[in-house]
Amino acid sequence: MIELREITKILGNHRAVDAVSLVIPDCARVAILGPSGSGKTTLLRLIAGLEKPDAGSITENGILVSSPEYCLPPSERSTGFVFQTAALWPHMTIAENILFGLEDLPENQQTDRLEDLLTRMKIRHLRERYPDEISGGEARRAALARALAPRPSILLFDEPLTNLDRELRDDLLGLITDSVASAQSTMIYVTHDEYEARVVASTIIRFRDGRIEQ
Repeated sequence: MIELREITKILGNHRAVDAVSLVIPDCARVAILGPSGSGKTTLLRLIAGLEKPDAGSITENGILVSSPEYCLPPSERSTGFVFQTAALWPHMTIAENILFGLEDLPENQQTDRLEDLLTRMKIRHLRERYPDEISGGEARRAALARALAPRPSILLFDEPLTNLDRELRDDLLGLITDSVASAQSTMIYVTHDEYEARVVASTIIRFRDGRIEQ
């Protein structure tokens, strides 16, 4: 369970997130829906540990992970993050990108996990290619595989389907939905698109001006 208590983040003179309190149960599928500039990405970065709050606290399963005085590094949280861009390591092959977070596993388990994800994402033929050698849609598949690889308990998506055509977007929405269900992870999906929110989430939180509107 993720619990936010009066979380506030100030950027310049603007309260990007303004005293937000929220409880997200385990295995929930939540969409945060709001217009550009509403603060939803900042809220997601706070949950990920990429930003430290100016006030309030975040706990995961009752354990403090973020406050103004303390922020557990993202690398020490069981969290996968898929950004607006694929953000793949350009000097690594697709296979190496997916394996990046699995160094602590025995080699045979790394291989099994890699093969499973390449198959599920339908990118086996891309394993030895580099990010600049594949399409935007293929890169999003690889980014999803990389996020899923360590089997995180929380999956965060920051408008991951931006600038994709409708057919490709629908294909990847199905892939995201199936992958989250298979992983039994808690999902928080940030978007400005109501259609996407309704497809992937069972709960929609409407966000505006740094606050939960509905």
